[in-house]
Amino acid sequence: MTTIKLHNTRTRTKEDFVPIDPMNVRMYVCGPTVYDRAHLGNARPVVAFDVLYRLLRHVYGADHVTYVRNFTDVDDKINATALARKQAGAEGSLEQLVQERSDETIGWYLHDMGALGAMEPDAMPRATEYIAQMIAMIEDLIAKGHAYAAEGHVLFAVDSWKEHYGALSGRSVDDMIAGARVEVAPYKKNPMDFVLWKPSTDELPGWDSPWGRGRPGWHIECSAMSYELLGESFDIHGGGNDLMFPHHENEIAQSKCAHPHGEFARFWLHNEMLQVEGKKMSKSLGNFFTVHDLLEQGVPGEVIRFVFLQTHYRKPMDWTEKKAHEAETTLRKWRALTTGIEPAATAAPAVIDALADDLNTAGAIAELHRLAAEGEAASLLASAQVIGLLAGNMGAWAETASADLSSHAKKLADARVLAMQNKDFSEVDRLKAAYVAAGLEVRMSKEGVELVPSAGFDAAKLEGVE
Repeated sequence: MTTIKLHNTRTRTKEDFVPIDPMNVRMYVCGPTVYDRAHLGNARPVVAFDVLYRLLRHVYGADHVTYVRNFTDVDDKINATALARKQAGAEGSLEQLVQERSDETIGWYLHDMGALGAMEPDAMPRATEYIAQMIAMIEDLIAKGHAYAAEGHVLFAVDSWKEHYGALSGRSVDDMIAGARVEVAPYKKNPMDFVLWKPSTDELPGWDSPWGRGRPGWHIECSAMSYELLGESFDIHGGGNDLMFPHHENEIAQSKCAHPHGEFARFWLHNEMLQVEGKKMSKSLGNFFTVHDLLEQGVPGEVIRFVFLQTHYRKPMDWTEKKAHEAETTLRKWRALTTGIEPAATAAPAVIDALADDLNTAGAIAELHRLAAEGEAASLLASAQVIGLLAGNMGAWAETASADLSSHAKKLADARVLAMQNKDFSEVDRLKAAYVAAGLEVRMSKEGVELVPSAGFDAAKLEGVE
């Protein structure tokens, strides 16, 4: 059996992955707070852990892997949208409008992530479905001296776990207090204590509890849901490295204190963040966009996935238009090579070896390039499908790849040569405009002219270009 090696954030080393039970390999990944469309950065962990899910299924069998990814549907932003709709005259109670908003955004999320080739997890629990379990866990933490009630709130007492708190992120409690931006509240015994339960006003959704009507804090959600679905010990917990502190640190504290005989998660995996054209994605820079935005612009989901997989999940990833164009060109060539081909019985060993080495997707793609160069179409197809590429249900965008554009490329190249001689570029501009209108990307360089079809390419629009 293939030995998978994973970089464990908890130990800061790459370790051989040995599951607790090879007949039921269990993985939990923190999912989205469903208040709006998923932006491009939200999609990176989805793709990274989808590859791990596929690898685990390949090694241990599809029936022996349980993947859980939650939806956080208790959130102030969801409440605000629902309240605005109610004030605008929408029918139904605020709770119903919150439910409608959550249903709407979860539907968007699943559609957009599906467009990237992500398989749906085995379980996708919503926080609102596990309120009773959260209340029970909070009551247990209070009974064990790890939490306390104060002014309608319940807080986790970090001092009760002080010798362990911060081990995942490599911080000490004293250092965290010294440099922390934490909520200052008179009811806190320690500035680092965090909320397990908080009161709700009459205007906001809430649930009855021993501490009054309220709602759970963010961190308790994942602890309760992972326990109910995976048990007190499971194999892998994943998420973006922005969740390492405080979210994952707080999960560990709650879960280990509630279930001291369990291990909680044995392996912790964290993906790095995403940039756009070398800069942090932000609305102020004008480079903030959602997965839906890219899909609407004609960027195929398979192309987005390919760009993601070119960078190791633990390294910062830079999304650029150039990478997207290059990915599209490569995928078109690979799809043309594998058209009508049955995949090989198994993926190339070198591809599996790369993935088993801490999800080295860049190494796997390098091997796919080699297979394509050598004309190994069946092996290329089987190997690409292991990482979610060249799937049959994702290829409609590439059906224009067979269009012969050589005559048009030559026409533009000849016009360009003539324009350089007489300094009149009007014909070049006319041809470029026509090709762009037909859905072609025009690339001109010293090496020549290349016309690349986009997802919206319409060959019929070229018939009138003379």
